[in-house]
Amino acid sequence: MAPRRAVQLSLKKPTYAVCVVGAEMLVNVHRGGRGRGQCRVCVAGARGMLSAKLSSGHQRPRDLAEHLARDVPRDAKTFRVSASSKVEVLMAYDPRRVTEPTGKAHWPLDANVDVVISVDTASKDLNDLKVKVSYFKHQEDDPLGHSMLYLTAVDVSLDVDSSRTGKVKRHRGDKTWRWGPEGHGAILLVNCDKDSRGSLEPDLNRSQLVSLDDLQDMSPIVLTCDGPDELFDRHKLVLSVSLSDSRRVRVFRARAPGGTSIFDYKGVLGPQHLSYRVERQLGEREIGFCAEGLTFPDADFSGLVSLSVHLVDTVVGMPWHRALPEVPLFTDTVAFRVAPWIMTPNTQLPLELYVCSVTDAHGSNEKFLDDMANLALKANCKLVICPRVENRNDRWIQDEMEFGYIEAPHKSFPVVFDSPRDRGLRDFPYKKILSPDFGYVTRELLFSGASSLDSFGNLDVSPPVTVGDTEYPLGRILIGGSFPKSSGRRMAKVVRDFLAAQQVQAPVELYSDWLSVGHVDEFLSFVPTSDPKGFRVLLASPSACLRLFQKKKEEGYGEAAQFAGLGHKVKRSINEMLADRHLRNDSFHVQSCIDWNRDVLKRELGLAEDDIIDIPQLFSLKGAYAEAFFPDMVNMVVLGKYLGIPKPYGPIINGRCCLEEKVRLLLEPLGLHCIFIDDYLSYHRLQGEIHCGTNVRRKPFAFKWWHMVP
Repeated sequence: MAPRRAVQLSLKKPTYAVCVVGAEMLVNVHRGGRGRGQCRVCVAGARGMLSAKLSSGHQRPRDLAEHLARDVPRDAKTFRVSASSKVEVLMAYDPRRVTEPTGKAHWPLDANVDVVISVDTASKDLNDLKVKVSYFKHQEDDPLGHSMLYLTAVDVSLDVDSSRTGKVKRHRGDKTWRWGPEGHGAILLVNCDKDSRGSLEPDLNRSQLVSLDDLQDMSPIVLTCDGPDELFDRHKLVLSVSLSDSRRVRVFRARAPGGTSIFDYKGVLGPQHLSYRVERQLGEREIGFCAEGLTFPDADFSGLVSLSVHLVDTVVGMPWHRALPEVPLFTDTVAFRVAPWIMTPNTQLPLELYVCSVTDAHGSNEKFLDDMANLALKANCKLVICPRVENRNDRWIQDEMEFGYIEAPHKSFPVVFDSPRDRGLRDFPYKKILSPDFGYVTRELLFSGASSLDSFGNLDVSPPVTVGDTEYPLGRILIGGSFPKSSGRRMAKVVRDFLAAQQVQAPVELYSDWLSVGHVDEFLSFVPTSDPKGFRVLLASPSACLRLFQKKKEEGYGEAAQFAGLGHKVKRSINEMLADRHLRNDSFHVQSCIDWNRDVLKRELGLAEDDIIDIPQLFSLKGAYAEAFFPDMVNMVVLGKYLGIPKPYGPIINGRCCLEEKVRLLLEPLGLHCIFIDDYLSYHRLQGEIHCGTNVRRKPFAFKWWHMVP
């Protein structure tokens, strides 16, 4: 409840006041001001404040105390209040000290009794409501005097989609912002798409509308301003935003209701515009506005912004009064939260598969593109090929960007997060993906260049998980970094801060600095399943691979060779690999790094051992860092139940690759389809695999992010 403001009555002259519908007004019936302690309100009141001014003239401040002392008859002991039928009168008192009078008895004047009044409809005319306070010496005496209060009720309210239904409804309750299914508060979308195809930049960079379609991305606001037109001749309505919030929100007003042209809309609040005097037309009871977000939550921004409307008295009094600053007679404030950027895990259905067309010393990757087309067809997913003229022969499209989305009750659209990595694909997200209803966001490194860990192959998100009593209905973001408290490589702080500030997918930092490239997608992936768990975590496992090779040796297949079928690669038999002391030691080291991450994943994602599947994979060290010894099968692209897995070229036993057979045995009972694709020359030899060279836009979650409690 907003604080009440008190109106002081006079025995000599009527007092005139403006009260706001739904607000509570404290009528001071005591000598020299209340000077009372806190009282318990017997009947709960509405929010709000009030205004009041004396009927003629203004007392100078030094005369005010003497004036107040004469506002109650000297011998008065009790009082009675009567009012117009549309005025509700409530008596607030401490029941331990005061007994409510019955019959014709009056209220005691010297006790802790307050008079609180309120109205629930706007006045038709000025001063059409009245409150009368009569003072008595004894219960049966005639009154010693009367004080008259004439009220003009005005309905002023700022309303947004606080109930999160997609429509603005009048809301007299709490207008703050609260998380959860029973929460409240409006949601603001960052207007980061480009609704005008002729524009070269996101809509939020322009202070004026560029398309009427742009209005669909904005959150509606309704200002109620009902009351006698004459009242608004003497009072003004001012819309305001704080200096800090002005950099994060922009508000537009239609110059006429239902504007049909972009020129009908005027920016009234935002950067360099902290306040706006509302232009109200005669008889106008509601005025529409719309708001857009200008920036996502970040380290210096919680995501909350507020807008306020103030009712201000414009009457100028005596000369001493002119020097006083304008003080709002009533303020109503609404809160928005800027919608977070949300990632989508592999368990969400694929919508679009992106891949680059490139050419190198081994020729074009046309065969790989054909394999991707067949995979997309099986998954009923659209294939988008980025041509060489747009990728400048940069094939690592997963490293360049990450797809996500933003959502409000009235609108949702995808948003691409452009990584700080600046290579051949650096212009593709901005120039080709940014479009109507497809937004763009990035974070720049101002004082240093990007490291390999700033690429978005080092960014993933889990499916929804529950960890103890904590639910993560949108999953948790996973990033790779250095071993805790070491001085190794980490993802740039500006990116980590951005991801954490979104709040709805609390990030977990894994240890990936042991890898040459250093990306989490080199040792883990998630695949969907149809059982109650809904997914499995796949972890690369040198130990599982060595066990498999040892088993095949014991079965008599020790001479079966790795890299069979690759004419340009030296074959290594199972016996040779098992006897290679360096390869075994490298594998033990890598397994210890992966096991450390395994424990973190189990702890931070609430996983059981049965939720993890070990995928056989060997690594070898090049200096201090590890690289995949053969195509890294965990680095796959997941399109629903269809998995595009790097072909490992493992030992052929009975006409089949034993590595492929093992992976099929592990995954196909879960309802998954393993499709092995040759990426050796075009990707593996360049220290990447299928996941690195593809990108997938997925269907957003059905779960509404505002229903969770971070």
